[in-house]
Amino acid sequence: MIWLTWRQYRVQTLAALAVLAALAIFLVVTGLQMRDLYDSTVADCRGDCERARNALVVEYRTLTYYVTSLLLATPGIIGLFWGAPLIARELETGTHRLIWNQSITRGHWLLVKLAGVGLTAVAVTGLLSLLVTWWAHPIDQVNLDRFTALMFSGRAIVPLGYAAFAFTLGACAGLLIRRTVPAMAATLVAFLAVQILVPFAIRPHYMTPERADVALSSLVMAPTGSDGSSGAPAEGWNGNHVQLMGSGDDTHLRVGVLKPGVWVVSDPGAVLDPAGHEVRGAKGCADPKADPFGCFATSDLHIEVDYQPADRYWTFQWIETGIFLALSGLLAGFCSWWLRRRAV
Repeated sequence: MIWLTWRQYRVQTLAALAVLAALAIFLVVTGLQMRDLYDSTVADCRGDCERARNALVVEYRTLTYYVTSLLLATPGIIGLFWGAPLIARELETGTHRLIWNQSITRGHWLLVKLAGVGLTAVAVTGLLSLLVTWWAHPIDQVNLDRFTALMFSGRAIVPLGYAAFAFTLGACAGLLIRRTVPAMAATLVAFLAVQILVPFAIRPHYMTPERADVALSSLVMAPTGSDGSSGAPAEGWNGNHVQLMGSGDDTHLRVGVLKPGVWVVSDPGAVLDPAGHEVRGAKGCADPKADPFGCFATSDLHIEVDYQPADRYWTFQWIETGIFLALSGLLAGFCSWWLRRRAV
């Protein structure tokens, strides 16, 4: 049975390994170039370090987007082209009956297919994730945005959980629908729905967020320019940063507290007076015509915001990976139950 499964999927496996080898060469070459640039312009910076960091990010921005997107798409591709046809093609062509008449039980048949092909899919995804995480390390060191939806899902160990889930999801869809193309469509829709739901509705609640109550006088004020761009923190900034939208009397006094690497999970906190009432525009200033950017820096106003600290990154990685691996196990168990108790 193992040999038969290898014969059926050897083309896909060899093709995936060939693509992985080509990507590995590309990522190693460009990754070493990026590290040389990072070491020479950012790590050993003695001048305008902010300009050096921005130059590195700008030079590799497009490539980083495509590399991360490729890793994000890999589990979905596995679910579509490895998971969905795994059982659906057998049921569609009727070849499963021949195998079951060769003293191979349904459970053994399913176990070998799910374990053999599934572990290969997870291994390929894991190797690609390892390469991408190593490749993007200099950029991630500069951006400090590992908690953003795109970066979190495209780094470290969570892609392994996604791959296992997408594969078993495709296998279950094929078992239930019994047709390859409809099973692929159902897998794509379900996987995309989960990938959209988890980052915004579930991930923020893995752990209780911490709340910051910060006085505006302790913050670096960075007003938004007329072109919509936000002011940058001062050189060497390592603390809180506030962003005010608009200018003059039209200033929208909703601010976001940003610290290196943290994830703000609440809506940007409103500016509050000592009584807890929200303040907008030039309210709260002794002089109504005063510039709010200067006035608030010396006021007794404050903001409240919920956030996940940067040191919870790996905890969140393990939690999300565990969730998707558990879902994969449940789907595999459902496939086994359905196959044993339903006439196919």
